[in-house]
Amino acid sequence: MLTMGRPAKFSTEQILDTTAALVAQGGPTSATVAGIAQRLGAPTGSIYHRFESRDLLLARLWIRTVKRAQEGALAAIAQEDVEKAAIDTALHMPRWSRLNVDEACVLLLYRREQLAEQWSEELGDELAGLNDALKASLRAFVRRRFGSVTSANLEVASFALVDVPYAAVRRYLLAGKPPPRAVDDLVARTCRCILL
Repeated sequence: MLTMGRPAKFSTEQILDTTAALVAQGGPTSATVAGIAQRLGAPTGSIYHRFESRDLLLARLWIRTVKRAQEGALAAIAQEDVEKAAIDTALHMPRWSRLNVDEACVLLLYRREQLAEQWSEELGDELAGLNDALKASLRAFVRRRFGSVTSANLEVASFALVDVPYAAVRRYLLAGKPPPRAVDDLVARTCRCILL
């Protein structure tokens, strides 16, 4: 006789969301399996059933967060109007961080290279292609803006559209706070000076 397992009471997304909230409130050390389970009202075994370790859970949360953070940037940079594409892309990170403080704090946990080294077998393929869409979009933008894709042009665009916005929100996220709206103006002004 075939028996069916009980349906999961908590989804993987709920576990990841709860973990993100704990990380934002108290840093990564507060996101223990026991703490996640207690917050969810779930047995710790149900967490370990989905994620073989707390470290792997945090790594998967980081990957999910990077993908979510990139969605708006990819839509913004694809716009045909070069100036609008540049400003909207540069402003995506401060705006997204303000609306998603818990998740944005998770972005500070790791670097892709660090996770690729630690979890090469479990996460290798996923990490290898994590930034492919963004890199391709950046190249397309550079071609529209400068007429050709050179390493110098890519460096300038990456600095204005990726590095500056991330740096602008980082210190607020380290304090667990949303970046203030005043950051948007500074990021936009910097982007205009560099790219436009």
